[in-house]
Amino acid sequence: MNRIFLAAMFALSLSSLAQAQLVGDATSGSTKVIVCGACHGASGNDVVVPGAAKLGGQNQSYLYKQLQDIKSGARAIAVMAGQLNNFSDQDLADIAAHYASLDAPLGVAEESKVEIGQVLYRSGNADLGVAACSACHSPTGRGNEGAGYPALSGQDPAYTEAQLRAFRAGSRNNDLAAVMRDIVARLNDVEIQALASYVSGLRAN
Repeated sequence: MNRIFLAAMFALSLSSLAQAQLVGDATSGSTKVIVCGACHGASGNDVVVPGAAKLGGQNQSYLYKQLQDIKSGARAIAVMAGQLNNFSDQDLADIAAHYASLDAPLGVAEESKVEIGQVLYRSGNADLGVAACSACHSPTGRGNEGAGYPALSGQDPAYTEAQLRAFRAGSRNNDLAAVMRDIVARLNDVEIQALASYVSGLRAN
């Protein structure tokens, strides 16, 4: 839990600094996402290519960091390699603002996976030293904009599962203070699948 607290404090300081220096323009961003729509759809949530993330309504600070990480190579996504090279930091901020301004997606959890997913998300697993996911991603799954933690509600379960597996394997390693890698390393396949399904069905209301 101390690692989660430290990561949150660090994320808050980075987010505050970034927001003070760079403000994204959603209207401008809407003119820079034509190519993005080929995978993420016009709404950001009409996923065209299997495995692509739903971006509509996602937290702006999280999106901005991911775009920066993908451009720098800190987060490797093969189909996006080189696609952001010609975008400036302002462009990336505008794109993040655009997607953040769109409607958030809605999902439905598989009934058979709700029990396991709900316990892990809301209570964690003290025996394994796994903190509740809701501590960072909020009880409603809307994440934490200030700390840069992503919204999970409505996300495609297959995408969320793939990301959790990537954190567990260490092939995705752009999480602050290795919080996600540390937590997911203790989860088995059944728990990961249940979490991915459960968070998809979370609602803000």
